[in-house]
Amino acid sequence: MCNAALTTYRTRIHADWVDYNGHLRDAFYLLIFSHATDALMDALGLNEAGRARTGHTLYTLECHLNFLAEVKGGEAVEVRTQLLAHDAKRLHIHHALYRPAEADSLAESEQMLMNIDSAAGRSAPFDAQVAEQVQRLAADHHELATPACVGRVIGLRR
Repeated sequence: MCNAALTTYRTRIHADWVDYNGHLRDAFYLLIFSHATDALMDALGLNEAGRARTGHTLYTLECHLNFLAEVKGGEAVEVRTQLLAHDAKRLHIHHALYRPAEADSLAESEQMLMNIDSAAGRSAPFDAQVAEQVQRLAADHHELATPACVGRVIGLRR
């Protein structure tokens, strides 16, 4: 067991991703997390070859994004991904954006992903090989703490 979140994506913040305040634009946080989801798919066996073999892919059903600290142009960042829960068709995941080797996250995204049979256009149970990889990742992440941003609801206190 590794008991550590999986580093799924690394990049530098491109100049065209930065807004008029010198900060990473909101949309590009989600782009970075989307690339991390692609890497998670690869790790689970849903890479290009796996998608061709199974006819399956993942769709994002829901996404919550929390902006926690400024990210500026040119900075190096990485995404660490944790599998929070799963069932036969879905993955409940958490992505967190960090500066490499730092412990405080810059942004976090909680997501619900659904396994989709591409030909049928509907949800389907994970392929046996993919399900085995999901189980392995779940075992690796079983004892990780639930991140503070998980389960948040947007609203004003009354």
